[in-house]
Amino acid sequence: MFQDNQREFSRLQMLIDILLIVVSYLLAWWLRFAGPFAHTAVRARSFEQYMFALVFIIPVYLILYYAFRLFEPLRLQGRRLILSNVLKADTLGLLLIMFALYMINESDFSRLMIYFFYALNVALEWGVRLVEYYIMRKARQKGINQKQILLIGYSRAAEEYIDRVLTNPQWGYVIRGILDDHVEAGTLYKGIKVLGKIANLNYILPQNHLGEIVITLRLNEYDRLKEIVALCEKSGVHTKFIPDYNDIIPTRPYTEDLQGVPVINIRYVPLSNTFNALLKRSMDIVGSLAAIIVASPVMLVLCVLIKLTSKGPLIYTQERVGLHNKTFRMYKFRSMEVQPEAEERKAWTVKNDPRVTTIGKIMRRTSLDELPQLFNILMGNMSLVGPRPERPFFVEKFQEEIPRYMVKHQVRPGLTGWAQVNGYRGNTSIRKRIDYDLYYIENWSVGLDIKILIMTFFTGFINKNAY
Repeated sequence: MFQDNQREFSRLQMLIDILLIVVSYLLAWWLRFAGPFAHTAVRARSFEQYMFALVFIIPVYLILYYAFRLFEPLRLQGRRLILSNVLKADTLGLLLIMFALYMINESDFSRLMIYFFYALNVALEWGVRLVEYYIMRKARQKGINQKQILLIGYSRAAEEYIDRVLTNPQWGYVIRGILDDHVEAGTLYKGIKVLGKIANLNYILPQNHLGEIVITLRLNEYDRLKEIVALCEKSGVHTKFIPDYNDIIPTRPYTEDLQGVPVINIRYVPLSNTFNALLKRSMDIVGSLAAIIVASPVMLVLCVLIKLTSKGPLIYTQERVGLHNKTFRMYKFRSMEVQPEAEERKAWTVKNDPRVTTIGKIMRRTSLDELPQLFNILMGNMSLVGPRPERPFFVEKFQEEIPRYMVKHQVRPGLTGWAQVNGYRGNTSIRKRIDYDLYYIENWSVGLDIKILIMTFFTGFINKNAY
């Protein structure tokens, strides 16, 4: 029933999108040729010729909306994700239109009208979807269009699933209960009751209008998985499987088809893709060059202040562990009195550390001592964004104490990172820092890098945990 409803919703959404594309396009034409911008317009193409372009624009945009998951249920998408997907689809659509006009050498087609169309369509698509989102959310809160769910197996995965459903009532999921062979009937978890044995499926499936069955068996019960899946699919109920080892499998596993054999990669690292890696490296080169030019007056002033306030070299180098566990020399402005490397490498700086110079305290608080790392980025040892590199002594220590710590070395270390802009810098939890680093590694995108760089300007320079 719910799958049929979703198909109908998707078809309705497609019709709405076609209407929005046409309305946006007509409004864009009116603005350019009949509205406030008409006085500068040169009408080299007729209205009919402009409208004929919709024959190509509409199917291309529908394909893009499908590719960016804009026809999927809104119940699991937040407002930001909806806007992000609309922006991605429409921006790519704009680029394709411009590319097509260039390829056919069409110079008389108004570019300004296309820009109006882009802006109007983004606004309308997002606005209409927001209205739909809130209407459906209110409806589900009133018990309309809810999805009835039955869990098969009481496990840690079942508890985590229940936790998330209960904290997000706007999804419209209602968990009817749990079937399990090893937990006594009547047992409750946050109001969700164990209804009985798994064999009761034979009686429940024909009698209940379930929207979905979620299999949450314990790892030692997976021998029954094939039997339960066959039974559920025979009834026609949509079935999902949540593995009881999600501490090993990431939230976005990368799967491969090896001639019919599904292969699940334990960790998906987008930057292992050659194109992604080249794109990020290009951003690093351009970004570090621009930053060096912009920051050069500040670096010159710091060089003078360091020389005037303490004896020793301007630049302090320290061995750090980078990509693929390879060590490199990381550059920083010297912020401490000169000391033997064997002594300093075994401990972090502490609060009110007497070794830190007067200008060093200011540089460390404002992260200005990190500016020479722009040259590390230019040389390829580091990236603008990524997990912060650590000293070999601490890497050896943490890899034994913190699970998945070494995964961070699958990408280049960064000048700033997701953990840093979320407050995990200096004397803060290493475990939390690794959690944020892993999220970044598994969810890398150009957009995420840009977001982190912007956040760095507002939250990342002043470090209250730097001593």
